[in-house]
Amino acid sequence: MFNFFSRRPKEPAQLCFSTDIHCHVVPGVDDGSPDAATSAEIIAGMRDLGIQRIIASPHVTQVTFENSSATIEPAMQELKAELDARGIDVPVSHSAEYRIDDLLLSRLEADDLMLLPNGHILIENAFMQEPWNLDNLVFELQVKGLQPILAHPERYAYYYNNRKRYEELHAAGLAFQINLLSLAEAYGKAERNIALHLIKNGLVDFIGTDIHRRSHVESIRTYLTTKEAHEDMDALRGRVRNDTAFT
Repeated sequence: MFNFFSRRPKEPAQLCFSTDIHCHVVPGVDDGSPDAATSAEIIAGMRDLGIQRIIASPHVTQVTFENSSATIEPAMQELKAELDARGIDVPVSHSAEYRIDDLLLSRLEADDLMLLPNGHILIENAFMQEPWNLDNLVFELQVKGLQPILAHPERYAYYYNNRKRYEELHAAGLAFQINLLSLAEAYGKAERNIALHLIKNGLVDFIGTDIHRRSHVESIRTYLTTKEAHEDMDALRGRVRNDTAFT
């Protein structure tokens, strides 16, 4: 008799990275975790998934989340105190996820940016349309000695029928970071399919969880038990630079 359970792997897939560079666990500063206690619970769950180091990426967007060191550092201190009190020994620091808007341009002009180590900067397109100045911004960041990383390119639907644009941007030096939640189909099938397209074509440089809440941890935990997760992690293992680019 055919065994319907034979396709489920015996062990969860092992993540292909241990440093998460994209998540929203700094408490109370954006649409991620609302408080330090919730952040600690999320981080404990991330540790159980195999994350050993976190570089959180609070949103920086004009009007909505105009974060800076002045808003993020106190929240980080509160988070670290909560982690210490609970004995959760995951190193947590932060950079930011910068929406491409006038606020980013003004911060860039003022040399007031919260960067990933070694001059990397995580930037985010708008979801409705590509920023008109994206190519110029990538060039300007490079001129300033920075290394731009585009957050979750698989989530921008305006590229789905223009996949050559991915190749153009990547060739211009814009690194790509896909979301683990996209591979888990947390947003839908289209995002997973595009993420797989990027992997197949060698366009993925980094991966992030993009975890905002506890349910995201559970979505990833469930995904890692699937055959697809084993295949995805094998395809990315040794190719993503999460654990080598930020030493």
